[in-house]
Amino acid sequence: MSTNETSQSEFFTKEFTQNPYPVYQNLRESDPVFRVMFPHGEFGWIITRYEDAVEVLKDNRFSKDIVKRYGSDQQSIFVHHMLFADPPDHRRLRGLVQKAFTPRLIEGMRSHIQDIADDLLDNLHSEEKMNLIDEFAFPLPIIVISEILGVPLEDQDKFRLWSNTIIDATSAENDDVFEQHAQEFIDYLNAWFAKVREQPGDDLISQLVVAEESGEQLSEKELLSVVALLIIAGHETTVNLIGNGVLALLEHPDQRDLLLKQPELIHNAVEEMLRYNGPVEFSTSRWASEDIEFHGHNIAEGELVIVALDSANRDEEKFKDADVFDITREKSSHLAFGKGIHLCLGAPLARLEGEIAISTLLRRFPEMQLQADVNELEWRSGMIVRGVKEIPIRLK
Repeated sequence: MSTNETSQSEFFTKEFTQNPYPVYQNLRESDPVFRVMFPHGEFGWIITRYEDAVEVLKDNRFSKDIVKRYGSDQQSIFVHHMLFADPPDHRRLRGLVQKAFTPRLIEGMRSHIQDIADDLLDNLHSEEKMNLIDEFAFPLPIIVISEILGVPLEDQDKFRLWSNTIIDATSAENDDVFEQHAQEFIDYLNAWFAKVREQPGDDLISQLVVAEESGEQLSEKELLSVVALLIIAGHETTVNLIGNGVLALLEHPDQRDLLLKQPELIHNAVEEMLRYNGPVEFSTSRWASEDIEFHGHNIAEGELVIVALDSANRDEEKFKDADVFDITREKSSHLAFGKGIHLCLGAPLARLEGEIAISTLLRRFPEMQLQADVNELEWRSGMIVRGVKEIPIRLK
């Protein structure tokens, strides 16, 4: 594929989902602010260069308020939270939950997360092989976020089903399934809120319910939205950080061997995993709040703008040898967790979980190998997360 040949037909195909990076490289060189039709049928813009991405992520002319944009409460459980809010609502909604995710509190969870990782690996179904996603990458963060929120751990499979439906929903063809699972999620949360109101605890949901009942802090829709967001975002990023990170090590045995010899590189390694094949491929949606001239393109008021985070993190103008996976790379200001006021609230937790999970797995099973052709792994559909559905591994 040569420059100036990128077309609509190259996006959102199976080949693109498998490996979007050649398309991104071509766009950065030829058409970095690219107009495209998204899977749900709306035209908009994809931003692929690093500096342009930072500009969009920090520019308050690109609004996050989905209700203001569309004037409706469609999918209402998923839109009344900080990710789809502009100031001052954003500040209020984020402020209610950020105290549970401070770096100090997260660091205080290190030994407990380590215990969870060890327990999961102690109780694998087989001593010879594992499905990394199902047996380790998914249960570790869902256990942690369930404990923070105070929801029953035995309901984790429901959360996974609902989360996958919501995250992967990109077209009208699965609207019926989406509506069914969304309603199940709403009914579940409302029932749980009722229990919490009768007997609140020290968990985050109890704090949010109390905030709702104190008057002007949270509306009922906001309570549902914020808790749904925390359940979904609280594990999705880490699942795919672990999955993509381990896959990168298995594809680059020299880097795995280096990490085995120098385990103190784990922090650096996780940062490189986030940059090289990050778990969040696209930013959530923004809309031009006015007509905007942006690097030679006229973005009309109301038009959709999305940042390709994984493309920005492979921008050769920002990162030397951007397509090379190098765990000794100097600390980089990658965009895996976004930028600006919408920087991921759970980034410290995701980083800690990733470091513990990957270092523990590598220490316990230093000879692990991918038990499949990497080109035949099935990547998840959808426009937010980037991750593999299953990663079969031979442990010994």
